[in-house]
Amino acid sequence: MKEDLLIRTIIGLAIDIHTALGPGLLESAYKECLFYKIDKAGFQVEKEKIMPLFFEEVSLDCGYRIDLLVENKLVLELKSVEGLNDIHLAQTLTYMKLGGYRFGLLINFNVLRLKDGIKRVVNGY
Repeated sequence: MKEDLLIRTIIGLAIDIHTALGPGLLESAYKECLFYKIDKAGFQVEKEKIMPLFFEEVSLDCGYRIDLLVENKLVLELKSVEGLNDIHLAQTLTYMKLGGYRFGLLINFNVLRLKDGIKRVVNGY
């Protein structure tokens, strides 16, 4: 599936969840719901995917985990915060760089309209 169509599909699923639940829940609730919807839609999805840090040719488990990874190519970093800031974007980019992924979505569910809480992220390597 082309990345653009995959991204639009995932955004649509996230909007469905936000429409049903609204803002104000914990990030973990949105993560579980989105994991369920993505899986139900027939996509391969991993939750809390461990991302090792490679330092001086050693793989270190430093606790980095991608919220959701779809089709082994799209990183989803989910938030439920007052507002997204640069550190949230940096976190998403870090996960993308560590895993060699090109595409990501940073989604903040704690907004009135979900489209205002979505940032598409592209890693140019």
